[in-house]
Amino acid sequence: MNKLILIIATVLISKASANAQTNEKEVKFGGRIMYDMAAWGAEEFNYTGSEFRRVRLYSSGEMYGAVKYKLQLDFSGGNISFKDVWIELNKLPLNGNIRVGHFKEPLRLEALTSSKYITFMERGLPIAMSPERNTGVMYHTNISEKLSLQSGVFRKSDDFGNDKTANNNISITSRATFLAINDENKLLHLGIAHSKRKNNNKTYSFSSRAENHLGNKLISVSKEQVNHVNIFSGEMSYVNGPISLQAEVLQTTINAIPEIERSFIINHEIMSYYGQVSYFITGEKRSYKSSLSGFGRLNPKNNYGENGWGALELAARFSAIETQKNGSLEDITIGLNWYLNPNTRIMFNYVKGEMMNELGQITLENAVMMRFQLDF
Repeated sequence: MNKLILIIATVLISKASANAQTNEKEVKFGGRIMYDMAAWGAEEFNYTGSEFRRVRLYSSGEMYGAVKYKLQLDFSGGNISFKDVWIELNKLPLNGNIRVGHFKEPLRLEALTSSKYITFMERGLPIAMSPERNTGVMYHTNISEKLSLQSGVFRKSDDFGNDKTANNNISITSRATFLAINDENKLLHLGIAHSKRKNNNKTYSFSSRAENHLGNKLISVSKEQVNHVNIFSGEMSYVNGPISLQAEVLQTTINAIPEIERSFIINHEIMSYYGQVSYFITGEKRSYKSSLSGFGRLNPKNNYGENGWGALELAARFSAIETQKNGSLEDITIGLNWYLNPNTRIMFNYVKGEMMNELGQITLENAVMMRFQLDF
């Protein structure tokens, strides 16, 4: 199966490499390579590791002005899996679009922003609480230049976007955003979202590392006899020239299955959030793409090797997960990003993670991390 997918991907890329573009269709291709190295430990950096965090190839395009598609495969870890694989019909009433396939659920700004453009090597701790890609159908529209809506119905799928179970356990995820300010130097993005989720096993679980993908999982929660899960989220991002602020908060409520012999239902709530600030020493500013895609590519004022040294960005973030009975996890991350050119970036992160269990016992993990990133 993996060999077949590799052959298909090779054929798609070889065709797309011709950059086919006519009045009827436009096809392009690209990819990304992210190579990470890290050292981590409680008091000393006792562990070291490296990995290809992401190795992806994609083909995307538009057909006859009304149909779009994307096919993206990931090869990291020696396995092949689907990422974005969807078909979209445009030019519907109310400036609408319908997307069908395997893609990101519209729940959070940082999750919707491509890993090529996020500020830190890993997304904040709330990523453990929010779903990313699933198979489904989504309607999205820009009601005006400032207001956008997205809503979809999803099923939990495997690595190839398949769900062959026969049941009615679906998830409904919706999001609304408002672009309060959007001029040459300033931007203010606000958003809210909700997701109601059910699965086949009537269970809920998550685990999280301290924003170091090579590190240890420090917190985990597992619940049984779960009826459904509700997630509410709020998001904010503010850009003023080289300064950028961003924050998100998620409230996850795990609703238990009621029993006849008891008169109340035991629900569990989990709060997760982060706040971050970044500053471009060289004067650039973050580039906003859209509500559905989040932030985009940074273009340095002077590329490395072309009478310049690229762009430098300093960043800091605090993030946390707080549970009722399973303790909490807090992270402080400091980052330095060197953008050599629009397609090449070297990232340095220091992460300090602190997990406190339900008994008050503390587990620490510090990590220093580095990434070499290229996309094309």
